[in-house]
Amino acid sequence: MTLVKIGDYYHDYAQDTSDAEDIKKFSVYAQGDEKVGSVDDILVDEQTGRFRYFVVDTGFWVFGKKVLLPVGMGRVDYTDQRVYVSGLTKEQVQNLPDFNDLEKVDYDYEEQVRGVYRPMAATDSVTQAQTYDRNTYNYEQEPSLYNVSDRDAQTLRLYEERLIANKERHKAAEVAIGKRVETETARVAVPVEKERVVIERTTPTDVTPIDARNADFREGDVIRMDIYEETPDIHKETVVREEVRVSKVTEQDTVTAEETLRREELDIDTQGRPIVEK
Repeated sequence: MTLVKIGDYYHDYAQDTSDAEDIKKFSVYAQGDEKVGSVDDILVDEQTGRFRYFVVDTGFWVFGKKVLLPVGMGRVDYTDQRVYVSGLTKEQVQNLPDFNDLEKVDYDYEEQVRGVYRPMAATDSVTQAQTYDRNTYNYEQEPSLYNVSDRDAQTLRLYEERLIANKERHKAAEVAIGKRVETETARVAVPVEKERVVIERTTPTDVTPIDARNADFREGDVIRMDIYEETPDIHKETVVREEVRVSKVTEQDTVTAEETLRREELDIDTQGRPIVEK
């Protein structure tokens, strides 16, 4: 019979539906409602997976000693988060072997542990005087030490899984809106005007003599005329071409999920006596 720690047997026991995670760290109380320590771990039968021992850290009660408590000797109270061990005394704990190394837990070690608890679990002298063989021993031979269901006022929790829908807000994406400068070559045509002087020289057809007194022969007479022309005035100016407004809108969607849920139901196997449910 090989014992292993529950974390090594049930790798996902913290997520399992068992009570192991609840029981760990429960306080342990002995005779006289005296606290003797707390549950540090649970040892499991490697072949069957059944709980066999609570590893109790006695703290300052017995100088930090760790001992084994057969699960059948403890009454688990989930409401108070306690494990009660009726009749356990400080002297008995002192007589228990230290639990420091699981590899050292063999038949002789367990017999030393059972030897301390058997007087507490025995109901008659026959039970106390019973002997066991190391080659044929199994835990079912001592239900008072290892059978939890035989203890009075034990609690069995039935669990079920529920599908819980929650929402988490997280950043899904990021939109960055910026601007860049692009260049292009623009061409524009502007019509311009230029003035030119047109000189026309004609010979009169009607040649009539002019009175010499009216002829004005002078040098230096000048006709002045302003000549204008247009020159193109092409330059650049900046104007607002377009305005961009950025905002957010919230869209709603419904997400559906489907999971297989587990639920524990109570199986009652009656043998000999009827059981009345309350």
